[in-house]
Amino acid sequence: MIPPTTPADPEPDPLARTSLDAPPAAPPPPATPDPGRRSRGGRLGTVVAASVLSAVLASSGTTVVVTQLLPAAQPRPTATVGTGTTTSVTTVEARDVTEVVAEAQQSVVTITADGLSAGEFSPFGQPTSGVGSGIILTADGYILTNRHVVEDSRTLTVELADGRTFEATIVELSSENDLALIKIDATGLSSARIGDSSAIQVGQTALAIGSPLGTYTETVTRGIISGLGREITVTDELTRSRTTLTGLIQTDAAINPGNSGGPLLDASGAVIGINTAVSTTAEGLGFAIPIDDAADLIARATAGPGA
Repeated sequence: MIPPTTPADPEPDPLARTSLDAPPAAPPPPATPDPGRRSRGGRLGTVVAASVLSAVLASSGTTVVVTQLLPAAQPRPTATVGTGTTTSVTTVEARDVTEVVAEAQQSVVTITADGLSAGEFSPFGQPTSGVGSGIILTADGYILTNRHVVEDSRTLTVELADGRTFEATIVELSSENDLALIKIDATGLSSARIGDSSAIQVGQTALAIGSPLGTYTETVTRGIISGLGREITVTDELTRSRTTLTGLIQTDAAINPGNSGGPLLDASGAVIGINTAVSTTAEGLGFAIPIDDAADLIARATAGPGA
């Protein structure tokens, strides 16, 4: 996980700049804990990256409460006065959101990265494993995700929405922000619809899709864009190197460990951001990298091999 650093200013503006520890990546917790797996072990703090390493729940002594998502709202029978009949009424917004999610989920993948550690192995001598999310950019298998989900990995496995799995390779790690481009050998995939993050406004609807805790794949949460142009500082818990991410989208749509690399969508289903970090001490503070910041990686993906 990403434990927080202590702000230099004793009374910081929480919406202007947030300190966090280096992002881990999220694993599906097994029914019976595997004693041979251990994560890099993040401390909980003000903000964490939206991904987790395996065994992080046990090694951190953390209690995680998972609440079941409420079922989708169903049409309510509404009595029609004087006729004795009933009419089913469904709001346009509810129907549209359902359709948007059904379409967008097909382009969201779960990424398992093995070998995430400060060397070849974790402190306990066992390879580590982490899980994050990603979005399909092209029908031939280019996928966008967070850099911290895949860097330092020895192997990468991508699971599609239909359950198929593929080995993946890293094409490019962005040197400017927490983004990465990976590739699987596949064809005919459903690609995401890319939006324009420069056009978004505070207050508009936001939808987040990903794999919370590495287990609940294709989870959808809903909120609004609650801020723009935010800045956070990430400290790698292993190397202690610090990276500042600027111009981030702030949202109150629930972003959980395992959502790293997944899409933040607008109400039409277009990708406007890549989910990256979440506050653990302030409720409803999640952060996403604007999709416009991924323009170079998207251009490389659409240009194809050799670009």
